Amino acid sequence: METMKPKSALSNRSKKLAKTFQKVMSLRSATKLASNNGICMLNSHLKVKEDLFTDQNKKPHQGNNKNRAIMEALIARLFAGVTTIKAAYAELQMAQHPYNNESIQAADQAVVDELRAISELKRRFLKRDLDLSPQVTIMLAEIQEQQSLMKTYEITIKRLEAEVDFKDNNISSLKKHLDECVSFNKSLEKKLNSSGSLSLFDNLTLSSLSPSHFVHFLHHSLRSVRSFSKIMIAEMESAHWDLEAAVKFIHPNAVFNKPTHQTFAFESFVCITMFEGFNYPNFNVQEDKNLHNQGAENLYFDKFKRLKSLNPKQYLTHNPNSSFSKFLKSKYLQVVHAKMECSFFGNLNQRKVVNSGGYPDSTFFISFAEMAKRVWALHCLALSFQDDDVTVFQIKKNSRFSEVYMESVTEESVSPSAGESSDSSSGELRVGFTVVPGFKIGKTVIQSQVYLSLVGSSASS
Repeated sequence: METMKPKSALSNRSKKLAKTFQKVMSLRSATKLASNNGICMLNSHLKVKEDLFTDQNKKPHQGNNKNRAIMEALIARLFAGVTTIKAAYAELQMAQHPYNNESIQAADQAVVDELRAISELKRRFLKRDLDLSPQVTIMLAEIQEQQSLMKTYEITIKRLEAEVDFKDNNISSLKKHLDECVSFNKSLEKKLNSSGSLSLFDNLTLSSLSPSHFVHFLHHSLRSVRSFSKIMIAEMESAHWDLEAAVKFIHPNAVFNKPTHQTFAFESFVCITMFEGFNYPNFNVQEDKNLHNQGAENLYFDKFKRLKSLNPKQYLTHNPNSSFSKFLKSKYLQVVHAKMECSFFGNLNQRKVVNSGGYPDSTFFISFAEMAKRVWALHCLALSFQDDDVTVFQIKKNSRFSEVYMESVTEESVSPSAGESSDSSSGELRVGFTVVPGFKIGKTVIQSQVYLSLVGSSASS
């Protein structure tokens, strides 16, 4: 006779089976898998039940601890995998520029391998077959993550180094281009300042001398004045001079329309100093004081013909006691005072050489000597006129602008802009200072070059 089980026992077994099934369904619904290139994203509300990863015979708190350790190991492994994929992707980007086929394949394989590992981890998790040692897994995940981070940093360093190399090459290219431009400008300046433009004077005779010849050589001389002024300003900047203070010392209260116009103040200083005494024979040098007598024009004209194309050093070497030598020494000591020379070169050696009748080989002094030679030759040409005296004049500050005696060194100062009012309320153009003095040859006027400023009606009245 078959033994019948009590009804209560069957009922208890059915309840237990239903409870277990409910737990499994609860776990499946709580585990949401979002596929992002095969990476498993765990739901933050996931709670792994004790009886899925632990023995029913173990105590509840022991099961919870092991379950938590396994989940921590799982998440650490996933994070390490993400970091590895990130490093491989960075390497893949790096290999694109410049193109490196081997690096691209290696990075692609690294991504594929890690996605497969994560996919396998996902499969085992879904089958509840996570045979993990939490401590070992966490340690290996930490090592993997650190290695991936190091790889990412190395790639970043390589990229930055590549950018630095590119910028260095760009800087070198720009420097080379700058040097070429500077060299080209110097060649143009040399051509402008060369004696090739003096072919007009090759067959010139004293009887055919005219004011146009004087104007032509004046422009030739002024090019050397501007060239020396640029060198002097460059030396001031290198010596960290306060250029604004220097400008105020040369021309106090001067008003400039543009900051770059301050260079005209230095050009004015050089011009006024070099042409001082131009009206007198030999610039008031004592020797040959009475040379400018009847027939002296021929002597000065011969000096001009001989000096105009000569190298200053060559002439000074053969004529150390000439009037030009004394003129050069006197003007150098006036233009370049002791404090200026000391700040430029750290000593007064050039001054000592000049005082002793020598000729320094510096670019600064060579430029000054060329300027002095041209001014001296212009002076000799002026004294060569037989019937007309040549005189020099300057324009006083705040004088009204006159096109007969003046020309502006900046055309924009003379020409008012479109729509600008010309009434007295808008002011008028007044002379700020003389940049290049003017000349009179008999009745012929060679305009003085002046810097103009717009002065208000109240100031000009």
